[in-house]
Amino acid sequence: MRLNFELRSLIVTASFFLPCALLAQVPTTKPTTAQAQVLLSTRPDLVAQLRQRFATAGLTKEQVHARLKAEGYPEDMLDNYLPGMTGAADAPSEDVFKAVRALGVMDSSDVAALQGISPSQRVQPATEAKVGNTSLARDTVEKVKAESDSGFAIFGLDVFRGSTSQFEPTLAGPVDANYRLGPGDKLVLILTGDVEMSYSLDVTREGFIVIPQVGQIYVANLTLGQLDQLLGSRLSRVYSGVRGNNQGTTRFSVSVARLRANQVYVVGDVQRPGSYTISSAGTALTALYAAGGPTINGSLRRVDIRRDGRTVDSLDVYDYLIRGDASHDVRLQTGDVIFVTVHGPRVRVVGEISRPATYELKPRETLADLVRNAGGFSATASRQRVLIDRIVAPDQRRGPGRDRITIEVSADVLLAGTGAAVPLQNGDVVRVFPISERVRNRIVVGGNVNQPGAQGLTPGMRLSDALRKVGLKSDTYLGEVLVTRLRSDSTRVQLRAVLADTTGRVIDDLPLQEDDEITVYSLTTFRPSRYVAIGGAVNSGGRFPYREGMTLRDLVLLANGVQESAWLKEAEIARLPVNRDSGRTALTVRVPLDSTYLFERGPNGEYIGPPGPPTSAAGAPEVLLKPYDNVLILRQPNWELQRTVTIQGEVRFPGAYALKNKTERLSDLVARAGGLTDEAYADGIVFARGQFGLGRVGIELSTALKRYESSDNLILRDGDNITIPPFNSIVTIRGAVNQPTNVAYVRGKGIDYYIGAAGGPTRTGDDDRAYVVQPSGKLESVKHRFVLPSSMPQPRPGSVVTVPEKDPADKKDYIAMAGQVGQIVAGLVTVILLARK
Repeated sequence: MRLNFELRSLIVTASFFLPCALLAQVPTTKPTTAQAQVLLSTRPDLVAQLRQRFATAGLTKEQVHARLKAEGYPEDMLDNYLPGMTGAADAPSEDVFKAVRALGVMDSSDVAALQGISPSQRVQPATEAKVGNTSLARDTVEKVKAESDSGFAIFGLDVFRGSTSQFEPTLAGPVDANYRLGPGDKLVLILTGDVEMSYSLDVTREGFIVIPQVGQIYVANLTLGQLDQLLGSRLSRVYSGVRGNNQGTTRFSVSVARLRANQVYVVGDVQRPGSYTISSAGTALTALYAAGGPTINGSLRRVDIRRDGRTVDSLDVYDYLIRGDASHDVRLQTGDVIFVTVHGPRVRVVGEISRPATYELKPRETLADLVRNAGGFSATASRQRVLIDRIVAPDQRRGPGRDRITIEVSADVLLAGTGAAVPLQNGDVVRVFPISERVRNRIVVGGNVNQPGAQGLTPGMRLSDALRKVGLKSDTYLGEVLVTRLRSDSTRVQLRAVLADTTGRVIDDLPLQEDDEITVYSLTTFRPSRYVAIGGAVNSGGRFPYREGMTLRDLVLLANGVQESAWLKEAEIARLPVNRDSGRTALTVRVPLDSTYLFERGPNGEYIGPPGPPTSAAGAPEVLLKPYDNVLILRQPNWELQRTVTIQGEVRFPGAYALKNKTERLSDLVARAGGLTDEAYADGIVFARGQFGLGRVGIELSTALKRYESSDNLILRDGDNITIPPFNSIVTIRGAVNQPTNVAYVRGKGIDYYIGAAGGPTRTGDDDRAYVVQPSGKLESVKHRFVLPSSMPQPRPGSVVTVPEKDPADKKDYIAMAGQVGQIVAGLVTVILLARK
């Protein structure tokens, strides 16, 4: 157990002691898991602690090898950490920790402490997100959370690890009558009544105060109460109205305006031993807190206060923390020494206890004292038995593997209170077990009842009694109620009963037994989820739950009404067929509609939608729907809102125009826009069609204006956008040319002229595949002909010439081509010679 505490001490010391040595009063924080991993890899003394742990376990090298082999690990896996090994060793890995746990040398909490995981990280699930992405840290946190053991935190140490003012003395408020005065204190004397005076009095180094007209008074080591009595005697000699009991016509009061500072020494097993300057109202706890509290090895049960070479008192911190008793927390004086000894026997208590922790014991303290210090048994503690895991004393061990024993404390000494006077030893682990999770004398009713849940089983209770308590719902299935009964061998048997009505009356009522589970069923659970569907010219089509008596009008309302395009003469209903022969899946019927299905109307009841909806006169009969009917509200033929196209640029009246009919063409739109302006460049038209994401369409506007039936005179569609630009006399050359540029248009020049004007193609430019995008958007490329010259396109004003890069995969084999040409020429010569003969 001692080594277990030392392992955790290293982690705590690394995070608290080192920074506090530089700045004693700065609050410290606990290391993160990542910081602890760095600490493990850079602190060789932690490896020494692991070696010491093996030494304490008493295992020989041969025993370790045998156990590792039995657990499936390499035999020499832990050799670097065995006693007697010297030199550096690698930081313990996760596999090393697993092997150590498998051997029983450490448990999961010991490993977690060695890795620097704090108790708060072991308990709070949310902390896992703070430990970073280290898989080792996540795995360890999960395993420690699942570990049933607890109580590794040493009780009381956490009080001194945080930043708090609970031990600081009151500096501004009054002090009590037992406060002893000394050099450095500043007093205030106030006289009232016949004399109104106040004096500020400093206690000199020699311990005197000087009061005008009264003289010098020695006050060192006097309490404030004793000073009151002395002043009553001395002031009465000068002021006639002052009486010894302070009840005369002149009254006085004296208080401490400023406390002096004492220098004390905190030594022993504390976090930051040294000299401390504290207020004269400070106590032993004040000094102990200033020094960071005891270390892992320090005692909380015996803190000696030494003055002038002798012990004047001994503080038991447990008295203060557990019982609120501060009677031994004496005020300190200059030169006092607070000495923290090494801790006494420690015992860990875990399980169903109010404060699971590791507690220090005083001589002759027993199990009853331990349970009392731990807050007593919890409500869920089973007092039938308590186990004590004990390390056998060295002189009582009877061979290897007999170092630990288990002692069971019987129930008769536990039922009365906190436990018996069972003696405890250093390193004991006291385990308090929980009561059984099973709940007796209970039945459970669930299903279609008003108040499902558990019920207490009473003698002679029957099924009808349980059902009447919870109340049956009106749609309860009466045909059967299931009762599941638990047998003594933990198997279950199924029983059943029939209900007479929904009051809970049962035919052939069953007597109930403990742990019976009763399930009541609802008729609703047996019904399929029937629906009807509607689509077509409605605002919100889809499936809707079927209700008995549902009409077509109801379904149209659920679909948020019909659309403006609805054909309100009839609708089609697809219905499940009675006869499914020949693969029939639906039977369709047409049902009449009328104008009353138009729900949008004005205050006078008139329809306010678009003009001319084809409807029948009011009076169409209501149509009852059946489950799974699929209704189609027909749409008016050719019904649609206006189609809009936009024309802009060099026309007289640019804007957005609504098409008159479905066959209106481009030339018609230009005419409606007033025709082209004098600056218009018809061949540069930009015609963009948004339907289906087509984009720009290449057309010749001049041709469309000349011939109405021309393919360039497109029939317009909704969303078309036409732009007529002004004349552009520039030709742009780009792509794989030596100098991409813009040049003036020259009538009659071909594409090769403009490529040459840009410096010709680059080494990687493929002028054989050059092409022109004419201002109308049409694309023209070089056309190669066999034997005859190639056809070169002629760019127009505003066109763009592009020379692409050569395709690396398109490498020509000129030798093979020459061979093929030679064969063709030879064949032609042969044909000519034969023809001449």
